[in-house]
Amino acid sequence: MYNVFLADKLSPKCANYLDASGHFSVVSKPGLSVEEQCDIIGDVDALVVRSATKLKGPLLESAKKLKIVVRAGIGVDNIDLVGCKAKDIVVENTPFGNATSAAEHAIALMFAAARQIPRATRTLEQGGWDKKSFMGIELEGRTLGLIGAGNIG
Repeated sequence: MYNVFLADKLSPKCANYLDASGHFSVVSKPGLSVEEQCDIIGDVDALVVRSATKLKGPLLESAKKLKIVVRAGIGVDNIDLVGCKAKDIVVENTPFGNATSAAEHAIALMFAAARQIPRATRTLEQGGWDKKSFMGIELEGRTLGLIGAGNIG
């Protein structure tokens, strides 16, 4: 049985999936202070984080049994990669975990910008409404560009 610490807020599906496998004992305690996390991490084999938990300094030093840390997201800037390597801790991430959601959001923002929705919303909240000034542009026959096409693009 492997002990897994879910240190940040994650979907309940994560803990349920791990529990259902029968191979993991899961502790899910998001929002703890570094000191509180240090009390837990010394006895776990695996750590799952998002961006709130910083696996650095005292927290990494307290990770006596840790074998793997999984960043539920793309970036690993909240993890001391050099320190983990020195302690033989494997670091993984989920680079495509939210790619569809982020891509859909980017498209929604492009549509909102083309239709001037943010400016129209601000004007409406301030008590005005001049619909002729918010005509925007139609996208039919036009090309929207994307600069910097990584996983999301």
